[in-house]
Amino acid sequence: MEPVSMVIGATIALGGFLFGRLMTQRQSRTALEQQRRQEQARVLSGPQNPQPLCGCGHHLVFHDQETKRCQTQVVIPGRWTGQTSSTYRQCMCQGYRGPLPLDEYYAPDYLNGTDG
Repeated sequence: MEPVSMVIGATIALGGFLFGRLMTQRQSRTALEQQRRQEQARVLSGPQNPQPLCGCGHHLVFHDQETKRCQTQVVIPGRWTGQTSSTYRQCMCQGYRGPLPLDEYYAPDYLNGTDG
């Protein structure tokens, strides 16, 4: 090989390496900024009530009251199974085991003076 082609090849390889490093840093920087904005918006919106989510990530309303089994379907991407399209199957969650939300009860209004 002649030295000029080796220098050109090394320059192309170094340029590709540096370009990849710069793009990765830029993507991580924008992702970090986006995460900071979301966190700041969450702080500004005030405290939110915790949601009763199961280990599978589904809400309590998706679980059967009697059997406690999850009634939703889960998407399996095709790239995991070697197929071209995604498939669906029943969620394998065995039941909701998180904190139960408080029940809401109706209390009559005693301040209007007519009930007491």
